[in-house]
Amino acid sequence: MSTNASLPSQAASEQLFELGSGGANYKWRVNAAHVDMSAPGPAPLPLTFHAEPQTVTIDLRRSALIVIDMQNDFCAERGWVDHLGVDYTPDRAPIGPLQRLMPQLRAAGVPVIWVNWGNRPDLKNMPPNQLHLYKPHGVGIGLGEALPGHGAKVLEKDSWAAAVVDELEKHPDDICVDKYRISGFWDTPLDSILRNMGIRSLLFAGVNTDQCVMCSLQDANFLGYGCVMLEDCCATTSPDFCSQATVWNVKKCFGFVSNSEHLSNALRTRQE
Repeated sequence: MSTNASLPSQAASEQLFELGSGGANYKWRVNAAHVDMSAPGPAPLPLTFHAEPQTVTIDLRRSALIVIDMQNDFCAERGWVDHLGVDYTPDRAPIGPLQRLMPQLRAAGVPVIWVNWGNRPDLKNMPPNQLHLYKPHGVGIGLGEALPGHGAKVLEKDSWAAAVVDELEKHPDDICVDKYRISGFWDTPLDSILRNMGIRSLLFAGVNTDQCVMCSLQDANFLGYGCVMLEDCCATTSPDFCSQATVWNVKKCFGFVSNSEHLSNALRTRQE
């Protein structure tokens, strides 16, 4: 009896090897005789910045930047939106703020997660109601069909049309998640990735404010994440009242609204 009781302490005293792909926030330590699931995460790294309706403090070690749909089809000349004759230039507004903010967040250890349309070539997971969204009259160029001139297929994974705009640099350590609906959480591994990394607070950027950004932020809120919309890092080609209603609803029901300047100033002050 006494011999068996001593085994756990002996096993724990031997070298333990780390298991975990989610970064430093959650890991196991194991050896042949023992599994330690109690490894503590890193100490919080708080950052306080102005937001509405209240000032917020996030833990930089448990936060991520979610950049939604900053893709050629929405934000570039000769993309799908441009092909439709819609002015795509409003959707380019987040480029400048994100160019300035992302290096600061990366330097602070905050992961950047690109959540983009990346449809299967066979569209086997796209029911008629989703195809209708991009081809409402049944004619014209819809999901997975080639755009004139260059032949890139609309929002198809690995096509030019679905690529992030050239002005926004993706780093090797960034995380990419394909999505197949307006929300980045529906039928994707995004929630599993965030939970495995120990992420609890999300900063939202991208297009369109009132559509994919809003639906993704709502779903994140329903899943228990703290949500902050960075207003100047979001944009839409919809009428102004759509953005106004989105901002109002985020502040009222789903989280907080701030901007890149407030966040950047807080990061800069913290470094000084």
